[in-house]
Amino acid sequence: MRKNLFRSITALAGVALLTAACGESASSSDASGEGNGDGTTLTLAAVPSEESTSLQSQFEVLIKHLEEETGTTIEVQQATDYAAVVEGQRAGKIDIAAYGPFSYIIAADGGIPLQPLAAVIDEEGEEPGYFSGAYVLADSEIQDLEEARDKRVCFVDRASTSGYLYPSAGLLDIDIDPAEDVTEVLAGGHDASLLALKNGECDIAYAFEDMEGQLVEGGELEEGEVRQIWKSERIMGSPIAVNTDSVDAEIVEKLQEAFTTANVETFVEKGLCDSVEDCPLPEGAEWGFAVVEDGDYAGVREVCDITQAEACNV
Repeated sequence: MRKNLFRSITALAGVALLTAACGESASSSDASGEGNGDGTTLTLAAVPSEESTSLQSQFEVLIKHLEEETGTTIEVQQATDYAAVVEGQRAGKIDIAAYGPFSYIIAADGGIPLQPLAAVIDEEGEEPGYFSGAYVLADSEIQDLEEARDKRVCFVDRASTSGYLYPSAGLLDIDIDPAEDVTEVLAGGHDASLLALKNGECDIAYAFEDMEGQLVEGGELEEGEVRQIWKSERIMGSPIAVNTDSVDAEIVEKLQEAFTTANVETFVEKGLCDSVEDCPLPEGAEWGFAVVEDGDYAGVREVCDITQAEACNV
């Protein structure tokens, strides 16, 4: 599946880095007896949405909750890109993965036995989801996406939902072929895409819609330094999925149950956070998680059909 994408040097380097970090296998028994519960150790891998020294701070509270509810020890590994996560799960080196919707489809439709567990939400009861945006510098002469032809366009990577797949569909909708009519720049991250725009490396940059605010808050962009010229339809939220081959069925069930109570109110009650306002979660989520299933990602598969993106070819 998707042979051309995963034969790239970047992807192979990412897989090498990740599998080296994970060791011989992902799910393993703690011979020292110092782990939680039955001594099972699971590996969770994710790709950071912005440059960071570690994903540990984003996942720390969630991991503690999952460990308590499942009786396992969970180790977090930072992957270099989505291709590394997919191939790591295929090789049995990763038990649980935080995917983008597109990379989840790549993995699930490529034969990896995955059970999606949950996706983040900001309010109790809401549907998981987010948007892709196209941005230009505030003083750019470009006013709308129809002016993208012959421009340098920053995408995230070819396995990114909001950084490649939905942007490609948006361009095709206005008769601009992303493979032929623009100069593609692969930035490698949502933050890197907008920062490349800032640094003059591209004329238009794609990122998930909340990325601009995160960079402004972090001092890497000035308020109003970039301007949004396009917004995608709603994209189903990024799922956390478990490899049902590498993880025992009983633990999979415990993980599913644990995610039904994975929210800031539960975390405060359990003493994992001091308050709901100060309770860090992945992707900057404000509430917690909503349970998802494979059928929720039919829309992503439809966009694959529209774009005929190389990475979608199973």
